[in-house]
Amino acid sequence: MSENVTQKYEFKAEIKQLLDILVHSLYTSREIFLRELISNSSDALDKLRFESNRGTTILDADLPFEIKITFDEKKQLLTISDTGIGMTKADLISNIGTIAKSGSSEFLKQLADNKTDANNIIGKFGVGFYSVFMVAKEVVIRTKSLKMDEPAVEWKSDGLGDYEIVDLNENIKRGTTIEIYLKDDAKEFAERYKIESVIKKHSNFISFPIYLDSEKINTVSALWREPKSSITKEQYKEFYKFLTYDNEDPLDVIHVSVDAPIQFNSLLFIPKKNFDFFGFNREDYGLDLYVRRVLIQHKNKDLLPEYLGFVKGVVDSEDLPLNISRETLQENIIFNKISQSVTGQVLSYLAKKAKDEPEHYAEFWKEHGKYFKLGYSDFTNLEKYSQLLRFNSSNNEDANGLTSFDEYVSRMKEDQKEIYYHFGPSRAAVSVNPHIEIFKKKGIEVLYLYDPLDEFVMSSIRKFKDFDLKSVEQIDMKKIDKLKDVESAKPEFQELNKQEKLQFSSLIDKMKKILGDKVIDVKESQRLKDSPACLINNDEMMTSSMQKIMRMANKDSAPVKKTLEINKDHKLVRNLIKVFNANPEDEFINDTVEQLFETAQLLDGDLLDTHTLVSRINKMLEQSSDWYTTVKNIS
Repeated sequence: MSENVTQKYEFKAEIKQLLDILVHSLYTSREIFLRELISNSSDALDKLRFESNRGTTILDADLPFEIKITFDEKKQLLTISDTGIGMTKADLISNIGTIAKSGSSEFLKQLADNKTDANNIIGKFGVGFYSVFMVAKEVVIRTKSLKMDEPAVEWKSDGLGDYEIVDLNENIKRGTTIEIYLKDDAKEFAERYKIESVIKKHSNFISFPIYLDSEKINTVSALWREPKSSITKEQYKEFYKFLTYDNEDPLDVIHVSVDAPIQFNSLLFIPKKNFDFFGFNREDYGLDLYVRRVLIQHKNKDLLPEYLGFVKGVVDSEDLPLNISRETLQENIIFNKISQSVTGQVLSYLAKKAKDEPEHYAEFWKEHGKYFKLGYSDFTNLEKYSQLLRFNSSNNEDANGLTSFDEYVSRMKEDQKEIYYHFGPSRAAVSVNPHIEIFKKKGIEVLYLYDPLDEFVMSSIRKFKDFDLKSVEQIDMKKIDKLKDVESAKPEFQELNKQEKLQFSSLIDKMKKILGDKVIDVKESQRLKDSPACLINNDEMMTSSMQKIMRMANKDSAPVKKTLEINKDHKLVRNLIKVFNANPEDEFINDTVEQLFETAQLLDGDLLDTHTLVSRINKMLEQSSDWYTTVKNIS
């Protein structure tokens, strides 16, 4: 042992809290500590291989790449060793004494807020090493860096609040050894059967040999390179769970081998559930990139576009150089071809699933559709992407129904040239919106959009096959009028006579004066059937909901001016004509016009101040209640 002075360091406050939870609260998840430590050893070997491939001079270059595990039941001692990259004193303080970013605090938050199974998320927050203290009363790490002139270092802690580090003068080989002195209630982890079962459950596919007292435990080869015909469903499930730490089976498996023009193998999985915890794991995506079974990059984010980030798995290339750097991957022609091919494979698989198993595809869509829709800017694959989109529709029985563009087109009316959609907070809200009335009258299907992201999708793709995508706000009434009505109910009112038409025209002029510069214009509506009025967006490039999104993004509260359309065949408007004919200056006209305008604004999401509207409603209700009690002779 070195005569160097032992230095003591305090754990940070959040690590103390983390350790307290791991030690006292997560008994049922304790076996995962071994998975985490083996994964760390594997990472250390991967890093060493990478350094070796790029020509770095390394200490003890003849050592085999391996992980060794030994145990002593009497001493209740478990030892894990690897011949990986090793650590310097600074590495120990950086990697063991602290946690990168806010991993520990996020881990604690997930446990507290969501009661999430620690077994399912501990590996995702950079806190895996600390799980050893669920079983350990003391941990000793001895490590030697690959760097020639760095001394060996020893780290020791009981996990209660501090740790010690001391330089060693002993002749230690490159790599890291972790001695775990087990608690009495964890002594089973010093028994062969228990250690072996945990390794086979969690670490069976580690690419480096794992020896348990000289016997190799992980004997399964790289699954993605095996013929599909020789692989069982259970093997796929086992590999998926190892890869993702997911407790559930995958929803889908995509296993492809490509020989020309480039050669690679890919084994991809679509999870049953999305891993994104309220946006926290948005950046935690990517496929593991191998070159001839050697891991080059963990979670490469360029093999698949972000909107397919829910896909997990590995890609193994025969043609990429082993020593390729992460910085030059994106510029590599072979890599780009692989990326394009893998993306195409996923989209083709989903297209086949949507065609052959629509119920299964619906299950996929309801879980991952929100993220898939982010692909609206993937113009290379826009046709495939568009065919995979799903929306609720007026043709569906309820809000759970899904409709594709192809299905919509198959139901289009004769001479219909556009696909129509409308955005709203819910099916109930969209279906009663005044803009929908003309479509009900004509029997034209409308796609119902509830996610703000849908607006970007529609405005970006703009067209499906030969059909333009049109918001119901931006329709050409001449095109709609050409289509036959499906509702033949008799109108409630007779056509206005010549005198009444003049009165209605004068009423429209009066409305323009009342509203002033709040509107662009006031005119008779040809689209309304059941509603007295609606606002029409004059901007052909942007819907009302998109305008609202842009206002929020720009922190601009002023709504865009629109045209107010009036339904002359609505009972309220007919009564308003009578009032206007009797007295054009009647206060009721002003109140009603303002009310119609603000109600239309409310429906479009443009009403900024509801207080005036509510106050006016109360006033008009009070007046109508006086009328009602008089007519009914209620005293």
